[in-house]
Amino acid sequence: MDTSAKKVPTLDIRRYDTDRAAFVAELGVAYREFGFCCISGHGITPQLIDGAYDAFQRFFALPTETKMKYHMPGTGGARGYTPFKIETAKDSRYPDLKEFWHIGREISRDSRFANEMPPNIWPAEVPGFHEYGYELYQALDFLGNRVLRALALHVDLPEDYFDDKIDQGNSILRPIHYPPIVEENIPNVRAGAHEDINFITLLVGASAEGLEVLTREGNWLPITTEDDAIVVNIGDMLQRLSNHVYPSTTHRVVNPQNANARKPRYSVPYFLHPNPDVILDPLPQCITADNPRRYDTSISSHEYLMQRLREIKLI
Repeated sequence: MDTSAKKVPTLDIRRYDTDRAAFVAELGVAYREFGFCCISGHGITPQLIDGAYDAFQRFFALPTETKMKYHMPGTGGARGYTPFKIETAKDSRYPDLKEFWHIGREISRDSRFANEMPPNIWPAEVPGFHEYGYELYQALDFLGNRVLRALALHVDLPEDYFDDKIDQGNSILRPIHYPPIVEENIPNVRAGAHEDINFITLLVGASAEGLEVLTREGNWLPITTEDDAIVVNIGDMLQRLSNHVYPSTTHRVVNPQNANARKPRYSVPYFLHPNPDVILDPLPQCITADNPRRYDTSISSHEYLMQRLREIKLI
């Protein structure tokens, strides 16, 4: 097959309600092949997306000393602000060229997961950040649940299999700012080659090109979205749970080879995590003679998260 003709497909999630069997089949094929799919018809309004991006950009435009008030050392960046050149892709020599903020799930402080999921903090200097940020968090959480329902059906699980495993998930909305690149021959890329940690990641909008996915043939394939489509990819936790039926594909954000390198880039991924106590053992439905069980030891999603955060130097 001519890999230059490959393209991550865009599927309209409204077909989940009108043409379910075909949609689930096509979605499954996309994820088995790429670990990525673009989702349209999601119903998240441009007003919400644009309002959130505007609030996030206003935060990143604040003076460094103001932003650093919201940096929480020793927390692994779980909430609030993480400055430039902290996160480093596993096995990379160079830190990523980005700063970011973390918004987490609002839970009762007497929840059994309160120790793993601290309360959010919000920048008082940016009107609308809290309102737009958490509304976008909830919209992407809802959409992610719909995608997981389709993925459950594709591997012969009940449609609601994931519902009670993500309703208290340690999920994160991460507004990211990649600054303009003003130095020549900089060794870093905006985000080094990596796989995501979580169940699935939903990426809403991106103001410049750069996202690339590594194909099975070993080629880097640019991800381009149509209209308001949201990029949704598999993370390592779901890869483990599905015994690699759903692959967590290596991807990166490269520096544009044009004038866009001199412009800032903003993106807002939503990392959908399972509840901290979910055990990531391979599902029996995903173990076959052709795909024998790949993991012999059990690990909870929280233990797995901590292990991975150490690897990327966030804790």
